[in-house]
This record gives sequence, C-alpha cells and structure tokens, in this order.
Amino acid sequence: MHPALLSLLVIYCLSSSLSYAAGSPATTNDSNIIRAHGIAMHGTPKYSATFKRFDYTSAKAKTGGHLRLNSQGTFDSLNPYIIKGNTADNLGLLYDSLMVGAADEPFSLYGLVAHTIEYPEHRQWVIFHLRPEAKFHDGTAMTADDVVYTFNLLVEKGNPHYRLYYAEVDNVEALGPHKVKFSFNNPNNKELALTVGQLPILPKHYWETRDFEKSSLDIPLGSGPYRIKSIDAGRKITFTRDANYWARALPVRRGLYNFDEISVTYYRDGNVATEAFKGGDYDYRIENNSKTWATAYSDNFPAIKNGTMKKAEVKHTANAGLQAFIFNQRRTPFNDIELRRAMNYAFDFEWSNQALFYGAYTRNNSYFSNSEFAATGVPTGRELEILEPYRDQLPKSVFTMPYVLPSTDGSGRNRTNLRVAKNILDKAGYRVVDDKLISPQGKAVSLEFLLVSPAFERIVNPYIKALKRLGIDASIRLVDTSQYINRMREFDYDAMVFSYGQSESPGNEQQSYWGSEAADIPGSRNLMGIKNPVIDALITQVIKASSREDLVYSTRALDRVLLHHHFVVPQWYIPVNRLIYWNKFSMPETPPAFDRNNTTGIYTWWYDPQKAAAIKNPSTNNK
Repeated sequence: MHPALLSLLVIYCLSSSLSYAAGSPATTNDSNIIRAHGIAMHGTPKYSATFKRFDYTSAKAKTGGHLRLNSQGTFDSLNPYIIKGNTADNLGLLYDSLMVGAADEPFSLYGLVAHTIEYPEHRQWVIFHLRPEAKFHDGTAMTADDVVYTFNLLVEKGNPHYRLYYAEVDNVEALGPHKVKFSFNNPNNKELALTVGQLPILPKHYWETRDFEKSSLDIPLGSGPYRIKSIDAGRKITFTRDANYWARALPVRRGLYNFDEISVTYYRDGNVATEAFKGGDYDYRIENNSKTWATAYSDNFPAIKNGTMKKAEVKHTANAGLQAFIFNQRRTPFNDIELRRAMNYAFDFEWSNQALFYGAYTRNNSYFSNSEFAATGVPTGRELEILEPYRDQLPKSVFTMPYVLPSTDGSGRNRTNLRVAKNILDKAGYRVVDDKLISPQGKAVSLEFLLVSPAFERIVNPYIKALKRLGIDASIRLVDTSQYINRMREFDYDAMVFSYGQSESPGNEQQSYWGSEAADIPGSRNLMGIKNPVIDALITQVIKASSREDLVYSTRALDRVLLHHHFVVPQWYIPVNRLIYWNKFSMPETPPAFDRNNTTGIYTWWYDPQKAAAIKNPSTNNK
C-alpha cells in the first residue's frame, strides 16, 4: 500500500555555483554524482528546480476556516508507526518527510526537509542535505541525528512491516548536522533512494524519553503543517494549522493545507454518519456506497436542489489496485487452488452490480486495475520472456489462456457457473454428503467472512447463498473496528473483504503484499498468506526494473501469475472520486491526475466565507 504535505525557495546546493536545467537533475564531474532538487523513479522529474507550485494547486488559495471530516469506528492511539492500537485518522498532517511526491506524476519526489538529494547513477547510496530552517513544533531544529534515530526506531520498534520495507538499507549515518547518508545492499533496487526519501522524521529529543511501542493518546511532537489541538478519545480529533510552520512558503507546500482547523468526527454506524452529514454535522465525504450515492443525495434532495450541497464525480487516472474477497491460505482448505477457483464461479458480479450498485462499477480483472500494469490476453514479447524461466513451476493456464472472470447475464440465475464450480470440485476430489461439501481430507468445508461494515452484509449474503448451493457452510462475523484490526494483524480469519491500493510505480511494497517473508509477519498486507518462490522472483523483477517499460512488463507478469493462482475473488472499482460536500469551499481548476479518493485534492481546497455565509443553518436547507 498510500498510504501520507520564506519566500520563493532558492534551491540549496553543495556549492553556490551549481545550477539546474529545467526538469533535469544536475550532474557533476565527480564520478557522475547527481545533485538535484528532486528525483524520479524513471526518467526526470516533471517540475524544474525553479517551480513555484504544483499544477494542481492554486495561487488563489487562502487560509482560514474549518474543514470537518468524518470517519467510521473509533481510535485509541496517536502513534501510527506501531502495530498496537487503533490509530486516529490524518496523523500524517503532523509530520514532515525528507521529500514529498507530486500527485500528477507516476513517482517523483521533491525536497521538503531535504533541499538537495545527491546520488550516483547506480543509486547504491543517497545523501540528503537538510534545510537548516527545518524545525519541530517546539522550535527545535531537525537534524541528521533525528533522521538516523527515526530510521532505527521504526526498524527496531515500529510496525514489523518496516523491517521488511527497509531490509535492503545497509547503513544510515549522519555526515554532519544537516547531511545524512543511506547506503543500500541491493545494486538493482533503484527505488530505494525514493523509498528512504519518504521517511517521516520524528524528534529524537521527544521519543528517547518515552516508550515508543506503547499505544497512547499522548499528543506527540511533530513538525508538519498541523498540530493536534484537542482529542475526545475515540470520538473526535481536531488539528490546528501551525501559524509558524517552517515550510509554508516552499513550492511543495504552496496552495496546500489551507484550513485553519481540520476535525474528524467518528461514527460507529455508516447510516448514522450519512444522516449526520445531511444534517450539517460535517462538511465533506467521499461516498463509497453506491446505494447511498444514488438514493441519499438525489437531485430532488433540497440542499442539492438549491445549491448549498454539491455532488461531483471527479475522474482520475489512478491505479485502482484490487478490491476482493480474500481467503486465508494459512488455513485448510483455503490453500487449495481448485476450491478457490470454484468459489470464484459462485460470485455473481453482474447481478450485484445491477441489483445492489445501480450499475456503477467495473469488475476488477487485475491486481492493478485501471492502469497500464494490468495483464491482458496471453503473454507475448517481453512479458513472455520474463515468465518463460518459470514455466514448469506455474499453472499451464498462465501461458495458454487469458485470465477471464466468470460472468452472467445479471438475472440472478447463476446455474451455469455453479455447475462449472461443481465440476471443478468433483475433479479435485470434493463430494457432497447431506448437502455439505466434504474435502478430499474428509472434512466439511465451512467459511466465515470477517466484516467490519454492516453495509457489506447485503453484498456478502447473496454470495453466501450461492456458496451454500455448493455445500459450503458460509456465515458472517461482524466485529467492531478494534477487533477487526487486531484479527487482521494476527491473520485470524477465514475470509474477508480487502482493498489493495496500488501506486503508479509498483515496487518495494509488493513484498509486503505478496512476498513469502511477509506471510509470517504480523501486520503485513500479505493477508492471503502467499508463499510462492516464483512470485517472490517476479517481485524482485519489478523492483529492479531499469526503465518504465521494463516496469510495465514485469508488473504485468506478476499480475498474471497472481491472477492464475486464484488467491482472491475480485470485486469492483470505479474510475471516479464521488465527492459530496456542503458548498462552502473553493478549489483549483485542475485536480491531481493520480489521486484516488481525493486524498491529496482535499488539501488543495480552501474555505470560502461568501459561500459559507449563504448556507447559514444547514438543517434548514433540507426543508
């Protein structure tokens, strides 16, 4: 998974005589060492060293006002970097990182705490030169010691996935108060320079006297555009804009984080949250429920009709990743590929889309939906070259058949696919006794779906009925947010619904998603428990891709192999952000291109007092 910010900046350099060509890094004569304001995974960054702001921000943006958001569930921790606790939303607002990405490029980073990045062409190491003016909220300067301390803290005491994520970092050392060097042990992983560039910086002087591994509601010391103003434990958190924020005038921050306050109110029930929004209790939401989108905010809804509430579908080109029913292969019989393949035939997406989703969705046919990384047809050319060495270790279908999901006419009569599913099970040695499916090992097949959202029950229940027609005893276990998170971290489930977000430049995170080592690390995103040497090798191929073209073909090969192992029953995606908000904001004309769920876009908006004054009392707008 992405998973989270002085006058016009004159880019700092190692020597005042260095200059940069627009959009390109500067290369010195010192063994092809590159020193630049930014770095791209492949090619050169879009924005030159003299850029004033990102294109998706606006010079018209003004500071002020209050943005009121919502979340479902609860929280009991303000530390997002450990495995314990249920952390509050939006805590990324507290912390600055060495560099930040642009939401209109596949994968480029630009200096934030670091004014300059320095690296050789082979990227076997990287040096960050820190801004002397960078400071934490208590006025203490950020130094290279803080960077080294943060890295070691996360690897040694943070969420276990950090150890996997940073496994190929060989050494981190402070070369001076404002100079830090990362050295890598994998010469083929060019992403590492960007991976460590995204490192948030935590204050050593604050954490070295506290228990980092303890889940706590103590308000932490940060350095980012916002501080925590107040918390109502489990119910509400309020952030206040830091008026003395050290980076507010940098190009990477101009036009962003414009609200004086941002608050997040928690609701236990999604329906209650929807009604609270309609009543004016908060300002903005991303609507992920197609029924609510179609019915709760119709054109006849008074606030929509009179313009005090706005509804918009904003198209994006972001990688939609995968949302799916996933099965825990750590448990028998879900480690049986034939059982998983048969269960795919029991899900009637077309009926669900028409009857439940108002035809809003497109079926996920890839782990990288809505992107150039999605595998199609049968492998040819470069993709086939990548797969060929593993032919004897892969299902024959990888090479001979396109991955095509079962489909229906949407009538709800899924008999044909259920017959296919039964034939698959029969050939695999399953049998039905007294209406119960018995595995080749002689045990009845049962399945419990772990859910956190009651809204998903209407989706899972029809699937359960279809599975029962195959003799599979399926049921739902609905739990609260804290239980759900703990059970997910400990891999304590048969099946669940999960959404894998993907970046525009897949890389190291794929190890946490599908890598064998991650399968045994609590808190990793290898929720299916995949342990497959070919998949491990293909992940390595993705990570070491030398060009954008090679990355595309390598990721397609990985996608194809994942699909043909039937680890999941794919669900759906939608290539738009469905926004609903009270009309008290203005925003830039151009939204970020690669911005799924408007996670960056909302922070380019600003409060508009004239629009807000026209709303007055939101509850009266519903009459």
